[in-house]
Amino acid sequence: MTKAFVFPGQGAQSIGMGKALADAYPAARAVFDEVDEALGEKLSDLIWEGDAETLTLTQNAQPALMATSLAAMRALEAEGVAITDAVFVAGHSLGEYSALAAAGSLSVADAARLLRTRGAAMQKAVPVGVGAMAALLGLDFEAAMEVAKEAAQGEVCQAANDNDPGQVVVSGHKDAVNRAVDLAKEKGAKRAVLLPVSAPFHCALMEPAAREMAIALEDVDINRPAVPVVANVVAEAIKDAATLRSLLVQQVTGSVRWRESVLWMAEHGVTEIWEIGAGKALSGMIRRIDRSITCKAVGTPEDIAKALEG
Repeated sequence: MTKAFVFPGQGAQSIGMGKALADAYPAARAVFDEVDEALGEKLSDLIWEGDAETLTLTQNAQPALMATSLAAMRALEAEGVAITDAVFVAGHSLGEYSALAAAGSLSVADAARLLRTRGAAMQKAVPVGVGAMAALLGLDFEAAMEVAKEAAQGEVCQAANDNDPGQVVVSGHKDAVNRAVDLAKEKGAKRAVLLPVSAPFHCALMEPAAREMAIALEDVDINRPAVPVVANVVAEAIKDAATLRSLLVQQVTGSVRWRESVLWMAEHGVTEIWEIGAGKALSGMIRRIDRSITCKAVGTPEDIAKALEG
């Protein structure tokens, strides 16, 4: 089977994630130590024993999810599974940083610092209460884009995440997103629900955060990845370091083209995808995108044992 490794985004976090990996694998624990050192605080304490609300804050959730994904990757490596066993890597939104770190493009420390900056920049780009995001279920991407366009009425409302054939997330000004929810229901969406997020990610309102990330990324070494990275905003594989740097800036305001990314990997021979890190959300999306792809979620020592049996 031809494998790809993918890395989850925000929403997958939970208290205790990665603890069993850190207890079972010294290489996994070393990732959490490295992230703690890079940030100058014990993020691992928050991840393993903290308060869910504090972990969910964007500037904490983003580096925490990357740390957990990289810990799982290091545990797999300890069991003889190399990053180069995959033909592609990809990540959902912040998961793209995890993919780049796993593929050797970014150091774990740089990824942690960049995600702390990204999370804080995204949080402060839009005052609380001004923006919103909503999931439109049962509409395809084209229909969701039409809804967003019609709902905008001079405000920002964009299709932010094309997750799978029946789930598109829109993002923008709160009133515009509320209009999109009502319109989507009128146009036959099964459900349209506001999401419990702290800011309207992946839309034009994030432009101040994109500018901040452009400055932060200037000072960071980005190497050519060991495995091509299927980038969110173009939904195809990239190996050029300068292009990857530019795409990380574009990603802040651009759509997460997840459905297209999975289809692109399938068209290029991928038959098995391993979700590396917390949760199983991406595996669910992938199954809805292409049922012929085998999915394995790898976030605990038990998951690793099961994956290796296969």
